[in-house]
Amino acid sequence: MSVNDEYIEFTIPRQKTIALIAHDKKKKELVEWCEHNKFRLEKHFLCGTGTSARLVAEKTGLPVRAYNSGPLGGDQQVGAKVVEGKVDMIIFFSDPLAAQPHDPDVKALLRIAQVYDIPIANNRSTADFMITSRFMEDEYVHRVMNFDRNVEKRVKEGNLI
Repeated sequence: MSVNDEYIEFTIPRQKTIALIAHDKKKKELVEWCEHNKFRLEKHFLCGTGTSARLVAEKTGLPVRAYNSGPLGGDQQVGAKVVEGKVDMIIFFSDPLAAQPHDPDVKALLRIAQVYDIPIANNRSTADFMITSRFMEDEYVHRVMNFDRNVEKRVKEGNLI
């Protein structure tokens, strides 16, 4: 980790922690994607929300650490791991055609992934691009806003409310 005035640099390691999440109508697609990419995924640490994690583990044999299901706080748990620097990327097959009872939690997870500059795939083609990227085999340095500096600056300018 490196710090300057505006940004903090973080390194995503070669062996990544990947969160696997899918809405109900996309769980089968996530499992199929994981099975197809098993030889790539087995090099990394996997975690996921409730049923998604359980299904991937059962159907592929990959070890997946399970958090709560999304509606029971699993999305929030993954978001907290992003904040802690313990999730490096997210594969989240979301269903854009169905209302989700925990939509605010989903939006919060997407927002926190953006804030912390974490790669996130919301569909199969994006997940394919990410998993085949040269960065999957290497470290990757990314910059995140220096939040302490940003708050300090806003306080000095009187823009903190």
